[in-house]
Amino acid sequence: MKLQQFKTQFFSELKSQYPTTEIQSFFNILIEFQLYLSRIEVALQPNLEITKTDENFLIKALSELKKNIPIQYIIGGTEFYGLPFKVNSNVLIPRPETEELIRWIIQNLKTDSKKLTASILDIGTGSGCIAISLAKELTYAKVSAIDISSEAIKTAQQNAQLNQVMVEFLKTDILTITELPKKYDIIVSNPPYVRELEKVQMQKNVLEHEPHLALFVKDNNPLLFYDKIADLAKNNLTENGNLYFEINQYLGEETVELLASKGFKNIELKKDLFGEDRMIKASF
Repeated sequence: MKLQQFKTQFFSELKSQYPTTEIQSFFNILIEFQLYLSRIEVALQPNLEITKTDENFLIKALSELKKNIPIQYIIGGTEFYGLPFKVNSNVLIPRPETEELIRWIIQNLKTDSKKLTASILDIGTGSGCIAISLAKELTYAKVSAIDISSEAIKTAQQNAQLNQVMVEFLKTDILTITELPKKYDIIVSNPPYVRELEKVQMQKNVLEHEPHLALFVKDNNPLLFYDKIADLAKNNLTENGNLYFEINQYLGEETVELLASKGFKNIELKKDLFGEDRMIKASF
């Protein structure tokens, strides 16, 4: 099969499911991943013969896209905070909003040189994107990470190795423990926060393929994880330590009120690049 033939088939079979710009993006990602060709190289070589091995991969990828499987799962990786991360169906695909949370933490730490050696805990680490990005940027920090899923921890460990950082990973159900292993200067979490009622707003590729355990909470207790993590943080933050959360955009004020009711102070609610309430910082 020639490259142009595959491109024609690719666009034809996906046009009823995805916008043209997204199909073009999928095509570029797959061709660069499998054939190591840039967009310009593709444009200059429309009659390039695709090997049978490559053709089999690309046809399988096309089939998976038609089933709404995320492109990141198909190629087994993504980029986050300028770093490579392996991803699979056991972990959420890292989002750009979470990069903003990391920048905020780093920006705050760099204003106080004493905190560059901070002890940091990431709760609900998933792919390890928060813990690993912080460890990469803050080379003198001691970073630990918790997750309930053994498979997620396995993926996060691979990502730590891939990015050549040291992170201590612990398998723990945060909802059942009564204390954390030690005190930390920074506790950060991007816990499950999407309410069941919000499922109707979600795209099929997220709803059908990303792990629900890491996404959803019950409508009647949407701040379940924030409540528990805040209680743990009260006893396990060092003096002048900070708690950071990524939050549900619709529950910013409620999350602020929850932290205030528990005695947290210096509470900051911060918007993301889309103008949505997305991050909170507090101290105890």
